[in-house]
Amino acid sequence: MGKFNKLLTSLQDEELEPQSRNGTKLQETLSQGRQFIPRDRIVRDENQVRKYFDAEKLNGLAQTIVEEGILEDLAVYEIPDRPGYYQLVFGERRYRASGIAGHEKVPVRVIEKPDEKKLLKLQLIENKHHEDLNPVEEVEGALALLAAELGKPVEAVITLLKQMDNDVRRASYNVIGQPESDITIKLLEGLNIKWRSFVLNQLPLLGLSPDILEPIRQGKIEYTKALAISRLKDEEQRQEVLQEAIAQNLSIRDIRDRIKQLSQSQNANAQPSDYLKRFNAVSRQLKKTSAWEDQEKRDRLEILLKEIETLVQ
Repeated sequence: MGKFNKLLTSLQDEELEPQSRNGTKLQETLSQGRQFIPRDRIVRDENQVRKYFDAEKLNGLAQTIVEEGILEDLAVYEIPDRPGYYQLVFGERRYRASGIAGHEKVPVRVIEKPDEKKLLKLQLIENKHHEDLNPVEEVEGALALLAAELGKPVEAVITLLKQMDNDVRRASYNVIGQPESDITIKLLEGLNIKWRSFVLNQLPLLGLSPDILEPIRQGKIEYTKALAISRLKDEEQRQEVLQEAIAQNLSIRDIRDRIKQLSQSQNANAQPSDYLKRFNAVSRQLKKTSAWEDQEKRDRLEILLKEIETLVQ
């Protein structure tokens, strides 16, 4: 139970402490200590941030539970309109594994029902504490928490983050001091996430195709490698490199070399009409892109345009 108590200690700030009716804080709501509750009285949270559970790891944990029992309590709260039933806050992996192990009851700590923001934060911190979230779940969870905190839909939060990144690229502009930016930065820092790294390296995960996202969710490939592979537009080639990377545990450098080989081979066989198609596609993208609003990108585009103009003269 040591890790559980460490987690509770980490929640000792006003933002995270669920309040009981008379104002007592989280530690006081746990005064009853460990209880054993039948598994069939616990309701799983369908909206929790963690979605994927590896079957092999669950079986491994189940074996540990058979040998040693459940060492860390689950956290639950009483469901107001269902007497005797409890909503699971965190500990679903232990909950699932205990079923595989044949346990009819599980050890829990009963807490006061947290609001949506506190519930999301509790789940994110607990899962990060156990390193249970895959990169996709971490991004989705952080965005859901930001959406709840800012009172915006997730799409609006993504737009805000991208705007913050565009703004900070302007040398004379500082996002610090902007109310929504301050809330965003503080909240992500509380999850040990640097906001710019989140925007540049993690947010792009949500734009990946399902064939790339699923292996990341399953922990088969690191997201940095998956991002590199996603740049291959040809679906067949993308799948080929993806399977090679997983089977052979290719390094990011190996993956880039493989992509380079495929690109060179493709270029060698390309016809003039293929280049024209690509040029027309880029031309259409240029009309819709927001890159022109970014001074740095606009300057770079201008240089590239001049190079093209010089080449075709």
